[in-house]
Amino acid sequence: MRLLFAERDESRCMRCGACGEIVACSSRSVGYAGECIGCGACQITCPCEAIEMRERDVERYVRIRVNGEPFSVPERITVKKALEILGFETSRIPSEGKIFAPCGVGGCYSCAVDVDGEMRPCCVTGVKDGMSIRTELPASYTPLRRLHGWMGHRVGGVGTPWQLKSPYRYVEVAAFACGCNLRCPQCQNWETAYNGRALALTPEEAAMLMTDARMRYGVDRMAISGGESTLNRPWLVQYIKELRRLNPSSDARIHVDTNGTLLTEDYIDALVEAGMTDIGPDLKGLRLETFMRITGVHERDLAEEYRKTGWKAVKYIVDNYKEKVFIGVGVPYSRDLISLEEVAEIGEELCRIDDGLQVCVLDYRPEFRSRIRRPGYDEMLEIHRMLKGIGLRTVICQTAYGYIGP
Repeated sequence: MRLLFAERDESRCMRCGACGEIVACSSRSVGYAGECIGCGACQITCPCEAIEMRERDVERYVRIRVNGEPFSVPERITVKKALEILGFETSRIPSEGKIFAPCGVGGCYSCAVDVDGEMRPCCVTGVKDGMSIRTELPASYTPLRRLHGWMGHRVGGVGTPWQLKSPYRYVEVAAFACGCNLRCPQCQNWETAYNGRALALTPEEAAMLMTDARMRYGVDRMAISGGESTLNRPWLVQYIKELRRLNPSSDARIHVDTNGTLLTEDYIDALVEAGMTDIGPDLKGLRLETFMRITGVHERDLAEEYRKTGWKAVKYIVDNYKEKVFIGVGVPYSRDLISLEEVAEIGEELCRIDDGLQVCVLDYRPEFRSRIRRPGYDEMLEIHRMLKGIGLRTVICQTAYGYIGP
């Protein structure tokens, strides 16, 4: 039985404070081995890679009840680990009969189970002697999700129509959903992606905050980004429905920015039916090796499933909702991550799907753990000309000096 605890490498730690401010640690402090439950959230989050997971022996057992049945499990482990020991399956892709646990930091609440009458994310919740766990949530359960933000944006995201982007006025308000299923080393929003401490809200609570922000900023567009906004499907669908109820005007636009890795056809249908009007799938490459390098997902089968789902989602939306939903597609670029040849291949594939797609090339820069080189203006201008030459009619390229486009 492989049990883990977190250990800090003091020689690499930069005292940035991320582990204390972002990580949902059940111990008195990250690296305190006497209380560590081995969830690994601090290792995922540390930008300095100063935390390593070490193996430990079983010291004692505690008694818990799962779905009414008594069991003994090792102390100082997560509820998720306890359930796995007892034969429950977990997955980073939604699967029938498995506990969906995509983020690993307690941000998305997709893995929530009933712990002593309270809904808790099992990935960062520790077992305790006498604990009662129920894996099936009650019918009355209202989903939760950790979020923060509700801030005005002048340029919006990938799914914001290019003609609205402006350096002079707000075009939308955005909230940021915590938790992500990817591990991109150059993540530009890692404080959200790995945040397990932001306030957990119901869809209704989040929709009220968003509606209030829309009124304060005087805009029609309401966006949700992340992290990865689509991880908790019941929450997101209810949130969009509630936004539509609170904002019935035809001018109100509901915008979802996403990495697209979980957007199955039925999920897309549910989002559109709920009231989503704009979407921005941010594709992470055409070739599997590139996708794995950019996303930090090292399991080939999982990475390939994620990659294919994102590409299929773009085509499905174009084929079925082109007149109803605005779609913008994000394409990554840094010469340290993806070649110009592959960017051209991406452009050709998108052109085959629909040459009128809004394509936004994002200049990836060194953030979080990466040391990549940020593309210069001339590089992005070359990409713009190349994609336009392929036949794409609306190409936007992000640069340090603003946007090139369309």
